[in-house]
Amino acid sequence: MGAQWKAKGKAQAADARGKLFGRLAKDIMIAARNGADPASNSRLRLVVEQARKVSMPKDTLERAIKKGAGLTGETVNFDHVIYEGFGPHRVPVMIECLTDNVNRTASDMRVLFRKGQQGTSGSVSWDFNHVGLVEAEPAAAGADPEMAAIEAGAQDFEPAEDGATLFITDAADLDLVSRALPAQGFTVLSAKLGYMPKNPVDPASLSAEALQEVEDFLAAMDGCDDVQNVFAGLAG
Repeated sequence: MGAQWKAKGKAQAADARGKLFGRLAKDIMIAARNGADPASNSRLRLVVEQARKVSMPKDTLERAIKKGAGLTGETVNFDHVIYEGFGPHRVPVMIECLTDNVNRTASDMRVLFRKGQQGTSGSVSWDFNHVGLVEAEPAAAGADPEMAAIEAGAQDFEPAEDGATLFITDAADLDLVSRALPAQGFTVLSAKLGYMPKNPVDPASLSAEALQEVEDFLAAMDGCDDVQNVFAGLAG
């Protein structure tokens, strides 16, 4: 949970898949503002690769690129907004949004934070590091994540889901590390900028009831259409 909260359970995961396509489409449109060719637009290349890994329909992918690059005559106007505060039991959270209506999103956040405490800018972000997060899986037997991290220039690594590894990089090195990992025997699944908690809360310190309250709060945040990523200060 430490780097980025993810939905648990089959029903939540299925619902999250539909949301994932929508969120990736937004990321693609934003990245495509700097050019529709992934070969010359590293940010777009990373998002397109991620979209392909999760089997986003080709038509959806191409439409998002064209729309973002201004090739369809439509205007793409998303604002990037970060909200920060605490969930139940003082678990710090960073909420990353892309929205076409800031007032609507602000209103939604006020409602969602009623189960916690919404903070002002800087009230929680000081307790997070802004980093690059590269999730990759071994492409061949014997691939060593520690050696791969060293050779690719990652700052750290930790186990991720389903045998994958999360490589943590300096924010400026995200694309560099993503490009270097395949030569170290790893297939990149996703690469994005995000937040890692400096002093994460240990879930074991919370009762089962308290932890469920935190999970419900994070799930509600994740369910908001304008939310792109939810970063929670939980260990593990």
